[in-house]
Amino acid sequence: MHANDTNMNTKKEYKFNADGEILGRLATKVAVILRGKDSAKFSPNQPDLSRTVTVYNTDKLKFTGNKMEAKSYFWYSGYPSGIRERKLKDQMERDSREVFKLAVYGMLPKNKLRNRFIKNLKLFKELPKESN
Repeated sequence: MHANDTNMNTKKEYKFNADGEILGRLATKVAVILRGKDSAKFSPNQPDLSRTVTVYNTDKLKFTGNKMEAKSYFWYSGYPSGIRERKLKDQMERDSREVFKLAVYGMLPKNKLRNRFIKNLKLFKELPKESN
């Protein structure tokens, strides 16, 4: 057991309200926190997976320019003529959490740790109800 293993067990939770925030700017902040680059003890080969980021109000994200009509998401079914496309506007109506998740996912390192980092991202379309 290493001397700094005791610090790694403490859970750190970060909460963001996406109301009025620009997608890319908020996604960048979240990706940095998930990866642990804001910590003085950052080490690329020893990730801090104890950080949890929660984002509320993903339906109220803002976009600059003409992205709602111009930005498209593509996927391929594997069949001939199987390319599919969905505009950002349609994807936001369908599920705004997926739009934010894909933005953060693309900003994380493309290696085995990416899926482990993205599991620590919790997304909600609205603020949770206050319980008394």
